[in-house]
Formats: sequence, C-alpha cells, structure tokens
Amino acid sequence: MTTEKSRDILRSSELTRFRLAPNPGPMSLDGTNSYLIAGPGAAGRVAVDPGPLDEPHLQALAGDGPVELILITHRHADHTAAAARFSELTGAPVRAADPAHCHGAPPLQDGETIRAAGTEIRVLATPGHTADSLCFHLPQDGPHGSVLTGDTILGSGTTVLDYPDGTLRDYLESLDRLEGLGPATVLPAHGPVLPALDAVARAYRDHRQGRLEQIRAALAALGEDAGADADVRAVTDAVYADVDPSVRRAAELSVAAQLDYLRSA
Repeated sequence: MTTEKSRDILRSSELTRFRLAPNPGPMSLDGTNSYLIAGPGAAGRVAVDPGPLDEPHLQALAGDGPVELILITHRHADHTAAAARFSELTGAPVRAADPAHCHGAPPLQDGETIRAAGTEIRVLATPGHTADSLCFHLPQDGPHGSVLTGDTILGSGTTVLDYPDGTLRDYLESLDRLEGLGPATVLPAHGPVLPALDAVARAYRDHRQGRLEQIRAALAALGEDAGADADVRAVTDAVYADVDPSVRRAAELSVAAQLDYLRSA
C-alpha cells in the first residue's frame, strides 16, 4: 500500500524504484534519481545515491521500508552530500569506491558481488566521468537485467568528463565494458530510464568519436596541434559555439579531456 511518505517513489524496473531529488540544474537535469532496490518479497532495501542533503527527500526514502545498505556511484555532491545523514537516519552502512565516502563499511571493489535486499548486485568500475565512477549491474532485474549507470550514461544528453580526474581513454573503455552487458535496462542517475544499454553505449561512443573529429578540425583551422599549449578556450569556442554559458565550464573540461586523449593516441 502506498503511504503519504512514499507516494512519489516511482517504479523504474522490476526490482527498482526511484525518487527524484529536488536539485534540478544545468548539470543535474531534472535532479538526481535516488534508487531503492529490492528483490521479490524482500523486507529490506538497498539505496543508491541518496543525493543532496534534503531532509524531506531522505525521510521519504527511509519511509519506504528498512534500508540495509547504501551504495554510491561516484563522488560528486549531488550523489553523496546526504550519505552520512541517510546512514544516520536508517542505520545502514555506506559503500563507495572512494573510502572518503564510506561510512561503517569498506570500499567497493570492481567485480564484487553484493547479495542484499533479496537480490544480487554486481559492482563494475566504469571510470571516465570521474576516476571513482561505478555502475551496479542487477542481472536478475527483468529478462535482460538492468544497470544503474550513475553519471556514466545519462537518460538524456551525454555526460561530462571531469578532467583530469576523468579521462576519455578510461571512458571509452568503460563504454566497451557496458556494451558487453547487452540490452540491459539503463537506470541513470539523471534523466529517464532507457532500454538497451548496448545500443546506448554504442551511441555514446559514436558521439565521442564525432567530437574528436570536430576537435581535430578545430585544431587544424587554428593552426595548432593537440600539444600541452593547445588553447582549450579557443577549441571550445569552435566546437561548442552554441553551448549555454551555464555549462561552458563543463564543455571546456570535455575539450581538455579530448585534447589529452589525442596527445596520448
């Protein structure tokens, strides 16, 4: 039965539901999707990315049922700011790749399998957006499974590479890894649920390759190469001419990441 506290927690797949955090913005889209995972008949929940420090949001998540474990996809504050408070509220430990964001439990390891809330959760290291980015694979979630992709794959648009922490080389390798999971349901931290992870990963890779071609063309027009003294701002002006000022810094980070990739190619 839906309670007043949980009425805005929505179904996202057979084993997951989510609540949209009240933190919309240029980088967070409509806000952060905080997920709750539970297998059939399970009393407990696994929460993923409790989001910003917003007490009504956390109370709604906690009011849905006992939380056994809290998982973090990556270090950015729109995913982690509420982790300590939500752990205090629920009594559940927090696990992330980065020990700085763990509370009462060890860091997550690539390839680890977690059995909690009546289901299986597989931990995948997917650096690129940030060095500590993780995805969580739920192989039992529907006919093709599902993957909570954090900011590695978004529900709309494409992600930012938080260079130098995140690199394009790592990101392309992460996309290859995700494509290998087949047509799993994509459960992103921002934006709507998507079908067919493999197809989305290919589209993301194609987008990155297209941007690289644009950057090569911009460098040629500017009479520069991808060396350390390449003018990031000038390349950004050429490649992201119509970018909104609110995301200009993100565009510059992506250009810097792509120049670094071209230098090391």
